[in-house]
Amino acid sequence: MPPRLKRLLAATLLFSAAVAGLLSPASAQTAATAPEKNQQAIRSIRFGVLPLGGTVESRALWTPLMADMSRALGIPVSSYSVPTYEELDRAIGRDEIDMAFLSAKMALDAVMQRRMKVVAQIARRAGMPEHRAVLLARKTGPFNTLEGMLAQPEKWRLARGDSRSVTGFVVPQSQLFLPNNIEMETRFRSEFVGTHQATALAVANGDADVATNNTTDFERFRQQFPVEAERLQVIWESEPPPGAPMVVRRDYPPEFQARLQNFLTSYGQGKGARADAEREVLKSLRAAYGYVAADDSALLPEARLEYQLGKQRAMAASWVNEAARTQRLQRIEKTYNEQVETLRALAAGR
Repeated sequence: MPPRLKRLLAATLLFSAAVAGLLSPASAQTAATAPEKNQQAIRSIRFGVLPLGGTVESRALWTPLMADMSRALGIPVSSYSVPTYEELDRAIGRDEIDMAFLSAKMALDAVMQRRMKVVAQIARRAGMPEHRAVLLARKTGPFNTLEGMLAQPEKWRLARGDSRSVTGFVVPQSQLFLPNNIEMETRFRSEFVGTHQATALAVANGDADVATNNTTDFERFRQQFPVEAERLQVIWESEPPPGAPMVVRRDYPPEFQARLQNFLTSYGQGKGARADAEREVLKSLRAAYGYVAADDSALLPEARLEYQLGKQRAMAASWVNEAARTQRLQRIEKTYNEQVETLRALAAGR
């Protein structure tokens, strides 16, 4: 074999070995330390704050936990607070959020897009009040009964949550309105979209007749606006909805994801003055018993809810022919099966 060809062949074999990671122990050591280098490159965390009331209020509620997280991890943790679900959703799409407490619907979208990973959710214990979606109306006046609203929705003014809000939109639509042949977006006299605080205020102040809300946020509303809350009553309550999870960037090194998860699950669980202070923070966040470890399979109930809502809408809608309806139902079925398969695979680490 000519010398030039021998040199070319040797260079090719050397390159192939390098690609396969078989060159030397030094190569293996470099690969082994890559996650550590990635972890060291994490200089800060941008925590996405789901809008509860106003942006300032939401930020204030989460600031103590973020400060404790910063001390525990040794890096700055800053809040990314926005006034709407839509803006937070866009920020996640632009990779401007590293960690967030999201509605189950927003978390499902982020996980399916491979941007985020579920690491924890609020701990629930037997005997504690269950989180549920509710409808609020005034105690007095012509528009104050569930029967009246279901009979003539076109006369009522609706205040509801963003379509990404599980208790502000998805659950009421699925469990109450569509079963009664009412599309929330089209059947009411007028429609106002806002946070749970804003929708409750709209009804209390006479700017709307009925509002979607939830038991957790309405309890917070009672404490902040006792006069306005006294004007309101709950006229409908849902079954318990899927829980809201805590998510982190999927491309974070596994070791760093584990540190974040450990911080959340151990927060407020110890003894002493510090743990007592942490438990007070958790109470303000309506997570009195802290957080428990979770993975992407925690979103299976939300996927099921979205599937049921999609089928309800398809059955209630007008179609050119039955074949078009059938095709739509088949797409919904396919999407749901893909979500279930993906969530289970991600939870299993595949």
